[in-house]
Amino acid sequence: MSIPTRWNPDIEKEIAREWEEQKLYRFVKDNRPVYIIDTPPPYVNSPVHIGHAYTYVYMDSIARYKRMNGYNVLFPLGLDRNGLPIEVQVEKELKLSIRDTPREIFIQKCREKLDEYSKASTSSFKLLGISFSSYEKGYGLGDMYETDDPDFRRLTQDIFIDLYNRGLVYESEKVSNYCPECRISLSDAEVEYEEEITSLYYIKFMLEDGSDIVVATTRPELLKACKAIIYNPEDERYRNLKGKKAKVPLFGHEIPILPHPYAKQDFGTGLVMICSYGDRGDIMVFKDLGLTPTFLIDENGLMNENAGKYSGLKVREARKKIVEDLRNAGYLVKEEKIKHETPICWRSKTPIEFIPRKELYLKQVEFKDELKKLAAQMKFYAPESAELLFRWIDSLTDDWVISRRRYYGTEIPLWYCKNCGYVYVPPKGKYYVPWKEKPPIDKCPRCGGTEFVGETRIFDTWFDSSNTPLYIAGYSHDKEFFSQNYPVSLRPQGKEIVRSWLYFTLLKSYLVTGKPPFKDVWIHMHVVDEKGYKMSKSLGNVIDPMDVIKKYGAEAFRTWVFLEGDITKDDVKCSYSRIESASKFLTKLLNISRFIKLNTKETPMPENISFSDRWILWELRSLIKSVRSLNDSYYFNKSFTKIRDFTWFLFADHYLEMVKPRIYNPEYSEEEKQSAYFTMRKVLDVLIRLMSPYIPFVTYYIYKNIYGRNVHLSSYPEESEVPVKEDLSAYTERIIEFNHYVWNTKKSMGLSLKDPIDVKVPEELKLFEKDLVAMHNIKSSGKDLKA
Repeated sequence: MSIPTRWNPDIEKEIAREWEEQKLYRFVKDNRPVYIIDTPPPYVNSPVHIGHAYTYVYMDSIARYKRMNGYNVLFPLGLDRNGLPIEVQVEKELKLSIRDTPREIFIQKCREKLDEYSKASTSSFKLLGISFSSYEKGYGLGDMYETDDPDFRRLTQDIFIDLYNRGLVYESEKVSNYCPECRISLSDAEVEYEEEITSLYYIKFMLEDGSDIVVATTRPELLKACKAIIYNPEDERYRNLKGKKAKVPLFGHEIPILPHPYAKQDFGTGLVMICSYGDRGDIMVFKDLGLTPTFLIDENGLMNENAGKYSGLKVREARKKIVEDLRNAGYLVKEEKIKHETPICWRSKTPIEFIPRKELYLKQVEFKDELKKLAAQMKFYAPESAELLFRWIDSLTDDWVISRRRYYGTEIPLWYCKNCGYVYVPPKGKYYVPWKEKPPIDKCPRCGGTEFVGETRIFDTWFDSSNTPLYIAGYSHDKEFFSQNYPVSLRPQGKEIVRSWLYFTLLKSYLVTGKPPFKDVWIHMHVVDEKGYKMSKSLGNVIDPMDVIKKYGAEAFRTWVFLEGDITKDDVKCSYSRIESASKFLTKLLNISRFIKLNTKETPMPENISFSDRWILWELRSLIKSVRSLNDSYYFNKSFTKIRDFTWFLFADHYLEMVKPRIYNPEYSEEEKQSAYFTMRKVLDVLIRLMSPYIPFVTYYIYKNIYGRNVHLSSYPEESEVPVKEDLSAYTERIIEFNHYVWNTKKSMGLSLKDPIDVKVPEELKLFEKDLVAMHNIKSSGKDLKA
């Protein structure tokens, strides 16, 4: 079978089918060392996007590299199917309201949609050549798992039951981050901050003596909930106000004016109104000053009955109406535009509010020091990304709110006695659905009552997702394997979920095992468009990886992934032109392989290897060393760039051109030809194996075509397998320099590369002279090379 001059993406589908039929990557326990990758389960309510495709290709190269180095790689495919996104999708697509639809019916609709989306996700990964341990759902090590499967949910509930019984979970009514759009409480990790241009309103407050002060605020709709005005104790302008009272405009209640360091002298007028609650600062000052809050916003994001005539309005509508009333009443002094950081929900991107909710909390603040000690035991790539985690741990001020008032998620396994309120916690080992099941007891242990109410809330989806390393390493099903292989080897993930997925996994691992969850953590940035902008449908700059595969093939995409840049340091830019440009390397590789197959034959290592051959073999040995070192630190982008440069710019452009005359010229001896045959095939063999973790389709095709074996069952190249020990790298720069000199000279003289030329081979390259003379068709020892 001949090797084509250009890569045909259709071949990828045939190869993928072969791999699937062979179950080539299935995890089976044996005596090899185990390497476990805790892959981030993608949420399946939308197609695999360019970021998913990039990072899973990168993870796949790690898995393939480790397999070729003798590891038994556990590389499971997980699909995240819990939580709010699917509920929103079902409401939108099926025109259903979660409030008006029976819970069981709504859940079934969510499950049906998820099944539909899951097939699309797994199909995309197969097309990309991702070598998961299995694409089949199951409950063994390496099997595909889904976070809404009863088996996964049982683990979540088992861990909760254990934590609850240890006194680490409690219920409390606290002011929490609340998203009116999603109608759920949010942990601090789920709050983002968005800089926006907003209005700062300067409002006049009257004092008891008839004078007035001016206070600046971005949230005038909270005036009715204003309970104090503060100034900085160091601010000499307002020290005379201490102990005085001001009357709140429009509403008339009096409030104290007090010193507090939270007030910033350079913001607005330096006077700050403290309302319940405009931001986290308000909450802190209320607590410090012992103020009693009045809440104005309900769970629908509307002004409640406490807001008087503004009741029923949306927050922004109420703001607009109150500003109008302040202006008409003469209380609005001025309005100016400022840049302001607004806390928003990470999912809906809508502003959050701060309202009281009775929820379940998991203790975390008291463990901050222990968590930092465990985090220090994990090795981060790049090292500076560790600071993202440490800064987040240091910033924690409250415990983790883990309950959510939605439908599609893991149910909280609690029942409450109707008679006395006793909280019943069931035994571990079963998946419970309390909202529709009776508890596994007949009578209340406290009062003997026989009627119970099941908990209707579900867990925060991160309470599920933070269990992934425990689940994939066999915590539930294979205790012996788990004890031998936990912490798992690697967590690859994005920087944007360090404070959520990575942190919560660390917390969960500490509380359950006392160990860090991972040995290594690989943190990546984002894939952006060619101009550096985030991809979004509204901007029209989204690149669908499936469109890329249709147009160029998976190998073109994979080649781009590893040649574009270091995603652990910066965002990487993506465009069709960049992918097409990267794919040219595939054409070069195919043509190199085609040339070697057509012009060489399998040859044993000769006794005497020519100097040119020894030189390229030494450079190959150096490449192996460099690639291994980079890959062991997860710098696959840098290592692949080195492989590409060696293959194209050294092996093809220089070495192959030097030895071509040996193939065609009868003046060379059989021994010299044999040395060239052996070296070309040896170098190509090593290069294909070096490249196979990155571009698995084309390397599989070439290796099988030339060497008759499956490259993915081969070992990764070692320095020791290259039969040279003498360092000849000092010649490399001089060879390249000489070759370019001759090529440029011929070009300047209007000669073709085949035309003869008078030039002298430098003395330091005498050992290469025969090959160089034949390569350049040098006819005499004419002009010197001028360095």
